[in-house]
Order: sequence, then C-alpha cells, then structure tokens
Amino acid sequence: MDILQSYWRMEYVTAAPEKKSNNDRLFEELPQKDDREALIVYRGEHHYMILNRYPYNPGHLMVIPYQAVAQLKELSVEARAEMMELIVYAQDMLTRAMQPDGFNIGFNIGKIAGAGIPHHLHGHIVPRWGGDTNFLPVIGKTRTLPQALEKTWERLKECL
Repeated sequence: MDILQSYWRMEYVTAAPEKKSNNDRLFEELPQKDDREALIVYRGEHHYMILNRYPYNPGHLMVIPYQAVAQLKELSVEARAEMMELIVYAQDMLTRAMQPDGFNIGFNIGKIAGAGIPHHLHGHIVPRWGGDTNFLPVIGKTRTLPQALEKTWERLKECL
C-alpha cells in the first residue's frame, strides 16, 4: 500500500479560526523574519519573492510588495515594473530548478476573487506538470506535494 503524506496541511487544518482570519499583517511581518524561516527566496527594492506555505504545487511562488496595497494602480510605476520583472525571474528560476510543463500566473484581487489577504496585493507563479491534478483536492479537500517546502526553497536558492 502506498502512503500519501501531506504533513504541512495539518498546521493549517488545525489552526484556530481566529488564527486563520487574523493574518491581516502577515505580508508586512514576513520580511522582518529570517529568509529560510519565512521561505523568502529573493528580496528586491519594492517586493520580495516567497514560497507559498500552502502551495497549489511544489515551487508555488508569490511576489509581494513591501507596501500593503489592494490594487495594482496603487503601486508606483517603478514598483509595478519590478513586480513584472520578478514574475519573469520567478518563472525562469522555476523552469531551471524544476522543469515544469507550464505555469499559472496571476492575481486574486479582492475577497470575492479569492484573495486571502485582500488589502495586500500579491502575484502567484504556480508551476504545472502534466498529470499534476487528481481527485484528492476535490474529494478530500487535500493537496499532496512530492517535495518538502524546505527542499524546494533550497533548490530555488541554488538557481538565483
């Protein structure tokens, strides 16, 4: 019998409801932490790049502005340009490190669009592989990752 482990989900599943909803300042607090602890892969002038702690797939990165803004138009022209450059850089780094077959890249702007922290815009870069989806997320509301976040972080840091 094969055993499927998704050890990281337990932290989220068992978190108290107030802890899940009390993350309003999370993206402002993370840059104050150690890179490895916070899973920060890269720090730019206006943004930082981080591994998503609850990823859709291995290597799921986010580009997050240091400044808490809800809309792209609230960022300066320079900050918007850097955000796009970091998204391109993330895609290139993931291609070199993990050889995905494709990507989902985008933003969830507003709570109704799925933004978990709607007042702090962030971009998602999700590597995709053929056959990377199955019934488990739909039936069991659980995702499986074939690689630990720490190992993915190390692999991406090697490609900087």
